Amino acid sequence: MNILILGAGGREHAIAWKLDQSPKLSNLFIAPGNAGTAEIGTNIPIGVNNFEGIKKAALSYAVDMVVVGPEDPLVNGIHDFFLNDSDLSNIPVIGPQKAAATLEGSKEFAKKFLFRHNIPTAAYQSFTAVNLNEGYAFLETLEPPYVLKADGLAAGKGVLILNDLQAAKDELRTMLVDAKFGDASTTVVIEEFLSGIELSVFVLTDGEGYKVLPTAKDYKRIGEGDTGLNTGGMGAISPVPFADKEFMDKIHTRIVKPTVEGLKKDNLPYKGFIFIGLIKVGNDPYVIEYNVRMGDPETEVVVPRIKNDLVEVFQAVANQELDKIDLQLDERTATTVMLVSGGYPEAYQKGKTITGFESLEESIVFHAGTDRVDGNVVTNGGRVMAITSFGKDFKEALQKSYRNIEKIHFEKMNYRKDIGFDL
Repeated sequence: MNILILGAGGREHAIAWKLDQSPKLSNLFIAPGNAGTAEIGTNIPIGVNNFEGIKKAALSYAVDMVVVGPEDPLVNGIHDFFLNDSDLSNIPVIGPQKAAATLEGSKEFAKKFLFRHNIPTAAYQSFTAVNLNEGYAFLETLEPPYVLKADGLAAGKGVLILNDLQAAKDELRTMLVDAKFGDASTTVVIEEFLSGIELSVFVLTDGEGYKVLPTAKDYKRIGEGDTGLNTGGMGAISPVPFADKEFMDKIHTRIVKPTVEGLKKDNLPYKGFIFIGLIKVGNDPYVIEYNVRMGDPETEVVVPRIKNDLVEVFQAVANQELDKIDLQLDERTATTVMLVSGGYPEAYQKGKTITGFESLEESIVFHAGTDRVDGNVVTNGGRVMAITSFGKDFKEALQKSYRNIEKIHFEKMNYRKDIGFDL
């Protein structure tokens, strides 16, 4: 099989790494890819939203399947683009169609879906610039902290949590009137704050059946102890130690099953991953958000724990035969630590030479923001590399990752030294 992966991050490298282990794989293409994916497949310099360019590549390389990594092309309708083109309609796409991808493309759409299907989530209301004063009034009914979410895609930066009522009102105005997040914040969702510990559950569905993949917990903030600015993710652990059988049964009954059934009831065709961001409040799970693809860096700990041939699994999704797959998981814990550029998530420099990553033992390197220039691997993004390791528990796995990180060098390299601190 010839497979094309769309994306350029650690998530896409991890998927490529796993697909490459399959005897069913003939050729692997990644658009646009990074220095890591170039080692196991062919990078194609095409942006993930360049649908015509993707079509040309799919036809010229005789692609048999497309696996979509990031959310943008899904929300923009890449799956529908393939279905509606007679030259492409026979090529399966792993990722939901545009209508279903609105679960991530619009926070308000997701909230309405959750309430419609009685799936536990925080109370909320939505506001635009027209009813700004009603937004102020709603904030006054809530206890701090106050949660403001830009309705649309804002590259992971559209959620604000504020302790001061006046600051929350000021930010609401900035988002709605001054377009702080551009078109993404023409509507803002204000919701009650839920206090607890977060985790993520990943589901793979073919539109009928589904498989629940390993749980994971990621660490979003740049600073130790979960302080400082939000990032795309500084590290992750799988499985989550506190997600015992009783708690997982609640997640399955109250959230996973009604989500998949809700998609069918609402006629939202879905073949791909559902990322369910959850919070454990007391001993009960609540949904914080849906994403319509795998998370990053969670993919770097979830995918290595899947023992099955991933090409076979994706074929089952495409053929709506996922119920025939017996999902096999590695019982060990996987952890990953993200190496980032100095200054990230604010301004940072690219083009810094990376050394030492080739000589790691007992860890897997997943490239994120890297490129190859004049024979050297250099930084090409804020998040640069994810260092993944296995262990009998998360502490042993993290020790391996941190030990190997000491061998890696690039100018102003930064990483969190306390992944798993809250477990």
